[in-house]
Amino acid sequence: MKPALKPLSEQVIVITGASSGIGLVTARMAAERGARVLLVARDEAALRDAVQGIVAAGGTADAYAADIGDADAIRAAAAHANQRFGRIDTWVNDAGTAIYGKLVELPDDEHRQLFRTNYFGTVHGCLAAIPYLTTSRGTLITVGSVASDMPSPIMGAYAASKHATKAYIDALRMELASDGVPIQVTLVKPAGIDTPIAQHAANHEPGEAQIPPPVYAPELVADAILFCATHAKRDITVGGAGRAQALFAAHFPTLFDRLAPLAATMFVDPKKEQPAPSNLFTTADTGRVHSGEHPAARRTSLYTAAAKRSGLTKTLIAAAAIGAGAFLYRRKDAA
Repeated sequence: MKPALKPLSEQVIVITGASSGIGLVTARMAAERGARVLLVARDEAALRDAVQGIVAAGGTADAYAADIGDADAIRAAAAHANQRFGRIDTWVNDAGTAIYGKLVELPDDEHRQLFRTNYFGTVHGCLAAIPYLTTSRGTLITVGSVASDMPSPIMGAYAASKHATKAYIDALRMELASDGVPIQVTLVKPAGIDTPIAQHAANHEPGEAQIPPPVYAPELVADAILFCATHAKRDITVGGAGRAQALFAAHFPTLFDRLAPLAATMFVDPKKEQPAPSNLFTTADTGRVHSGEHPAARRTSLYTAAAKRSGLTKTLIAAAAIGAGAFLYRRKDAA
């Protein structure tokens, strides 16, 4: 038995991390397209505001306050969605946080909390969703990061949590398929996205944490997530520049090791102060989709548009990126 991918207008969608950033804009967009949506996050007041806005715009939504790091709370959120709407067709794991700082200097409690949210939050979401998605033959979508495909100085702990998340999702996909469970499992990997994640981060570097460039609009990610809710996709990268960076890291690791620390200097703006508190242990500054710092964030991605439409096109573009990297490498060698 295969997954049954319904039109969005016939779906019930649960989204974690829905009080800001990608999760919030995805909830709004899903409701605009006719889906019934349950928003899940820690900040109940922010969730209620978001639901009110969706309902006022003609959508159908509800909220459930829960910490993604609490497995019991996430199971309760799934049960609430099923009771409220009768089923769950798509579950979106989106909740996440970040730490900026050198790995040898990170406080142990912060490092553990990062994994509690980014990795174990995904685990809890998957385990809570699977029984309901098995019944509906639905889709399990996890929002990862291009950081799962390459290391990142200064954001090393964040990248490690995303590597772990990718490994978990890939293995879970295999196991479910082997057991004949009719769930579509998808990993969405955004590049640098214009959300408040850097402003919400725990930052141990001097200055204000920044979103690694180039920066794309969060609406691009929301559109990709909802595309995956209605189309069978194993994974998709949002932002061609991010995919090119990952390919370069994979094919030229020694050169990437030398260049990445230089690029990481752009991860912090020394002229600004980091907002406080971070959202690592508690909610902070929720209700915003955009960071407010990137009005020129890219609103289109030819790579992602091609990847949504054609696996062959995606392969050809990836091959072209590899060829371009090899050419640049030879030019550097010849210089």
